[in-house]
Amino acid sequence: MKEGDNFGLIGKGIDYSFSKDYFTKKFNQEKINCKYHNFDIEDIGLIDSILSRYNIIGLNVTIPYKESVLEFLDEIDETAKIIGAVNTIKIIDNKKIGYNTDHIGFKNSFLNLIDSSVKNKALILGNGGATKAIKYSLNVLNIKYQIVSRVKGKSDYYYDQLDKKILNNYNIIINCTPLGTFPEIEEFPKIPYEFLSKNNMLYDLVYNPEKTKFLKNGLEMGCKIKNGLEMLEIQAEESWKIWNK
Repeated sequence: MKEGDNFGLIGKGIDYSFSKDYFTKKFNQEKINCKYHNFDIEDIGLIDSILSRYNIIGLNVTIPYKESVLEFLDEIDETAKIIGAVNTIKIIDNKKIGYNTDHIGFKNSFLNLIDSSVKNKALILGNGGATKAIKYSLNVLNIKYQIVSRVKGKSDYYYDQLDKKILNNYNIIINCTPLGTFPEIEEFPKIPYEFLSKNNMLYDLVYNPEKTKFLKNGLEMGCKIKNGLEMLEIQAEESWKIWNK
């Protein structure tokens, strides 16, 4: 990383994203004259035109391109290959190398919430690119999980199958969907919250707003809750390390 280098975030509908502010502050703190851009694009195929217009050294990738970006990379880190999704790219001599730091952010922000004295089991809501890093982390932590989705053939449960017995059997519920993200703050995953209790822990990858409707509904039932801000901060720091190594 040197003076004049450019970095950025590739995604769709990313005006809300914290990345630009986070890394701009980071550059100021480190007294480095670099810039971070939001590249809000309609198609991941535009990535090469972005790279040709800017002196890009590093990129972050967010919804909905964490999976589709793989075919545009020259090299993929082994962990990112296993996960099947990339959220960090480093460009060296025009070679695009993909990494996944989401799994580190999730695992490290999640560890202090779980009780090692109980049998932890998780329901994951959603089955997109973000879900892949969460599944990888839960496998590392030896936590069994099932997927809940609206899409036929891509989940273990559908939302309308969830009942008291199922929710009592899974003490952790992780929202990997974008539901509830600003400005659509009244949206939330349609699960039967009335069956939740203080024995449940709700983790939402969404961080804006601080308390989504998903988390508020859980809080009303006595659940332990956590949003995705710390996960984002940790994965951002891991991206910073990759860009600087």
